[in-house]
Amino acid sequence: MIKASICTIGDEILIGQVIDTNSSHISQALESAGIKVDKMISVGDDHDMIIDSLEKELQKNGIVIVTGGLGPTKDDITKKVLSELSGATTWKTDERQLEIVHRILSARGLDILDINIAQASVPDTCEVIPNRLGTAPIMVFRFPESRYGHRATLYSLPGVPYEAIGSLNDVIKDIKANNNISDICHKTVMTFGLAESALSKKIEDWEDSLPAGMHLAYLPNQLTGVRLRLSSYNASENALETEILKLKAIIGDYLYSEHDDTLQECVGRLLADNNKTISSAESCTGGTISKLLTSVPGSSRYFLGGITAYSNSVKERVLGVPAAIIDRFGAVSSECVAAMAEGIRRLTGSDYSVSTSGIAGPGGGSAEKPVGLVWIGVSSQMGTETFKVQYKGDRERNIERSSAFALDAIRKKILLETKH
Repeated sequence: MIKASICTIGDEILIGQVIDTNSSHISQALESAGIKVDKMISVGDDHDMIIDSLEKELQKNGIVIVTGGLGPTKDDITKKVLSELSGATTWKTDERQLEIVHRILSARGLDILDINIAQASVPDTCEVIPNRLGTAPIMVFRFPESRYGHRATLYSLPGVPYEAIGSLNDVIKDIKANNNISDICHKTVMTFGLAESALSKKIEDWEDSLPAGMHLAYLPNQLTGVRLRLSSYNASENALETEILKLKAIIGDYLYSEHDDTLQECVGRLLADNNKTISSAESCTGGTISKLLTSVPGSSRYFLGGITAYSNSVKERVLGVPAAIIDRFGAVSSECVAAMAEGIRRLTGSDYSVSTSGIAGPGGGSAEKPVGLVWIGVSSQMGTETFKVQYKGDRERNIERSSAFALDAIRKKILLETKH
């Protein structure tokens, strides 16, 4: 099996000025192509450190992908370092990349300077994959078995995410053309409602009995739940499907998708497939549920509208929550979110509705109603249900977790009421 390392270069990564998103996209592309990513590293703009790090990775793995340090300014030293590493004796101009440099800068109305033209100049030891989205080419350095004890290839990509990610198809195509790649099968299952530790305990026996060569990864996210990725480097896709069927029998309704979906995508699909609509009335979540629902392309088919009813007066005047409910039970109560959900459904004419009211924090809590307490309501013509949750995170985490819980609650209600 061919293994790969990913190396990001640049001081801006190490000091946190720039977030490294390239590595995750590169890793996903490699895994999908049947190449196991063995290591990810970040190195500053230091000549000796770059040389040392790349030598070590090339000794261990057949593929090394480098991203960053290819700009036109003096602090970008990756090209010079790679020239030295590969034993280059001179430089050559790649005419295809030079043409792209002229086209891009001319389209932007910019003068073409010597430092721009120099970006099309590469060490004579490399092959070039033209970068159609930027001025720095993708450089490919192929090392013989005599150098590291095995054939190794280094791909140097620009650091700009748009360009690096945009070049991945060409890079993967080159890797496949020059290597014997084994198949990797992945299956993804999305779950919600069980913490990672609780989920692990629930499926422990199933996981322990997985066939040799299958591996389960837990990928928790407070907005989407725990994503389970089942991978195999030697089994068929049918074998993975068999194991997923066993898993479904164990976790039941905690599983909401067998694809890499979000809760809002799942809810949206259920609504669209059943020709149903939804609305939202939010207090403590401040419109987060509406934002999530409308982040899905095509959501105008099913999302009618939402009200962020932060004040009690808006809850009463706009949503029609009786003042007596708030006076007696408070805004953070089962009775209030039920009235909010019914009010927004009545106001918009939607088939379903969801509501929230709680204490996101950091202040505003009491012994009776502490910070992190959230009431959630879901409503339809068949009835209204409410749920009480208590979280211990900061304000942002409390909002995100309660919004995700609300989406999952409405998902389950739609599923129950639309079963044929």
